[in-house]
Amino acid sequence: MLFDLANVAVFLGVALGFVWATLYLSRLIAPRSPGGDKALSYECGELPVGGGRIQFNFRFYVLALIFLIFEVEIAFVFPVAVVFRGWVESGRAAVAFLEIFLFIGILFLGLVYLWRKGELSWHKEDLTAPEEKLP
Repeated sequence: MLFDLANVAVFLGVALGFVWATLYLSRLIAPRSPGGDKALSYECGELPVGGGRIQFNFRFYVLALIFLIFEVEIAFVFPVAVVFRGWVESGRAAVAFLEIFLFIGILFLGLVYLWRKGELSWHKEDLTAPEEKLP
């Protein structure tokens, strides 16, 4: 047990030493030229045009979050699919199948909710009443 702890401590010491050494060497070797183009917010040879705050469609974030939810779902379901044959042979497949079915079912209900709400359509309709619209 103490030997395992010593292995972790040595590995942690080497990792921290490597990080410290690379940061120190980069500080010694890297050229320093503050000012000029370095002060610009977008340093690639192009001059920035306009302000930093632009109007950005919020639906990009919504679609990205939906994508991440379903990617995490795949990350949770894939290990179960890998070991499912072993569970069938041991007789535990029904419980695992019901759990995964319930998990995917809850996510599917969320997808149906988003679909019915109109969050998946790119061009969202204006939901205000006609008399409330400005001329």
